[in-house]
Amino acid sequence: MTLAPVIIAIDGRSGAGKTTLAIELAARLREHHKVSLFHLEDIYPGWNGLAAGIERFVSTVLAPLRRGEAAEWISWDWAKHYDGQARTTLPAEIVIVEGVGAAATAARPLLDAVIWAESSDDDRRTRALTRDGGTYEPFWDQWAAQEEDWLAADPVPDHADVRVLNRADGTAPADVLLALQYLPALAPALLPELSARWGLRLRAERLDCVPDPARLFDDLYGRSRNAVWLDSSLPPEGSAAERSRFSILADDGGSFGQVVRHRSGVTLLTTGTATVETAGPFFRWLDGVWGRRALRAPEGYACEFTLGWLGYLGYELKRETGGSDVTSGAPDAAMIFAGRAVVLDHVEHTVWLLALEGPDAEEWLALARAAVTAAASPAGSATARPVSTGGTAVESTAVGTGSPTAPFFAARDSELAYKAKIAEAQREIAEGNTYEVCLTTAVTAALGCGPDALDPWQVYLALRRKNPAPFASYLRFDGLNVASTSPERFLRIAADGGMRAEPIKGTRPRAAEPDRDEDLRRELESSPKDRAENIMIVDLLRNDLSHFAVAGSVTVSRLCAIESYATVHQMVSTIDAKLKPGLPRAEAVAACFPAGSMTGAPKISTMAILDRLEGEPRGVYSGAIGYFSLSGAMDTAVAIRTLVIRDDGAGGTELSLGIGGAITADSSPQEEYDEIRTKAFGVLSALGAEFPEG
Repeated sequence: MTLAPVIIAIDGRSGAGKTTLAIELAARLREHHKVSLFHLEDIYPGWNGLAAGIERFVSTVLAPLRRGEAAEWISWDWAKHYDGQARTTLPAEIVIVEGVGAAATAARPLLDAVIWAESSDDDRRTRALTRDGGTYEPFWDQWAAQEEDWLAADPVPDHADVRVLNRADGTAPADVLLALQYLPALAPALLPELSARWGLRLRAERLDCVPDPARLFDDLYGRSRNAVWLDSSLPPEGSAAERSRFSILADDGGSFGQVVRHRSGVTLLTTGTATVETAGPFFRWLDGVWGRRALRAPEGYACEFTLGWLGYLGYELKRETGGSDVTSGAPDAAMIFAGRAVVLDHVEHTVWLLALEGPDAEEWLALARAAVTAAASPAGSATARPVSTGGTAVESTAVGTGSPTAPFFAARDSELAYKAKIAEAQREIAEGNTYEVCLTTAVTAALGCGPDALDPWQVYLALRRKNPAPFASYLRFDGLNVASTSPERFLRIAADGGMRAEPIKGTRPRAAEPDRDEDLRRELESSPKDRAENIMIVDLLRNDLSHFAVAGSVTVSRLCAIESYATVHQMVSTIDAKLKPGLPRAEAVAACFPAGSMTGAPKISTMAILDRLEGEPRGVYSGAIGYFSLSGAMDTAVAIRTLVIRDDGAGGTELSLGIGGAITADSSPQEEYDEIRTKAFGVLSALGAEFPEG
């Protein structure tokens, strides 16, 4: 008797390529492990023996292997249509069982992982008959009917840990092996494979030129289903210089590309043709894939992003940080893993091409080099030709045309209803349940298809021209687009452990007349109410950071400073700290999430009040957008001034813009309502839309 093996089942309908996948996966695993293989086709008792074969498999093969014992079983003689020879399958460190029914209900308690292989009906039939010749053809329909009856009663795909679209092009085994490494149950057995994930090499090239970033993103990633542009669209000057220095452009392409979505405690990660599902907190998952230093920056490269994860953390992840569990229509988190990216340094006027060493690195570097050169040439400038086609074009840096029809937005809360919620928030403050309530609402629009359709890419280009911001961003996740012009940093953790939060609390509109504009700026600067709001959030963030900071390292280097953007003046503070060595970095992020400037204080009890007052999930809005680098660094912005554009499933589009403000005991309901209109102006005006009346 030996130690119980790790048992992996590969299931799927006939002809889905299970046998080939099992053999090739076993070959890859044998580089570091002893592996046994079992094929269920050897044990089925005839062409109508699916149910009986599953029973034989579980009792005579799987059960003893699970105990670490040799499995003694009787094979089926397909030529004589009768029981064949007695055979033995020995346990090994890893056992792969494959065939229709390998992950049936009776088998699943004995398995460590279930892989479901999928393929089109035509491909399956062709593959199966090619493999078995004419012997299978007379029985194809009979066997297929058994499969359908079995799956109707036992929906194995719903219980699969990994699902793979097996195109028989040689990509599935590598994709599946990578997906298996994300399963906690397999992590101890796959330590050699996991360690190889951290043995990565970075290739980097520097180009001295200034490409048009919109042109470059469209050329490289305009056809990518999942792509991210962290776009420092504000010139790197003055107090925003550090925040506006770098822009990052990437997608999930290439041999290392992955995309992850998390919803209500379940994480779905797709790598190539395989998708793996795991349950558990997202911040714990994030720490496992990011929370250690795997790559250092190349010489002369000032940015801390050395490839890694990019995307957003939605507000509803608060369920993991003390908030209640609220279900959102959008994923609670969505990110890509970029194994290659373009980084623009707006201070040194250089471009860096980054790629993990791999079989496609050289080809991509050549492609990216050519795209950068084209986007930096006069012929490739922003005014030379339209950036994108499809949908209604709106005014943008690269297009310069106007939208013939502006979206019509409706308010979630009328003016009267929002003011009533302000009064209720002030009642909670008066009763001592909270000090400050960051009350939010939303305006939404529904657009049809055809001539009324709106191209999310064109929308973002219009936003970045109207309201440039240090933390602007454009995210595309296959039917979900996020167009953000955020000015506010949520949290930065440098590779050396330096932490920084820069909350914004306090807003005034910009005015066209210089004297009036200066009056508004001074009014904000001297406002006791706005200063009190800002200082409350500073105290909250000092407390959040202190849980993971070196004692005495938490400092406020800037308090209630005024920064001016295209449409608003803002009051900003800066809190710095030093992360304690060895502490989980993702847990430090979770300790500060969601941003205190979007909740109020005290955070946990105020979030409960907000859930009741707002009555709707926030989704992406007031979460965080940014990167988690293989250098161990991260930098994220608060998802404000952010338009979320979603496919409605019927060919149309839904637009949502979250807006809000901090309510204190001294708040004026009219002034607070005017403030959300001011905050919405920069986004709505870029679309030619107006804030809804009433």
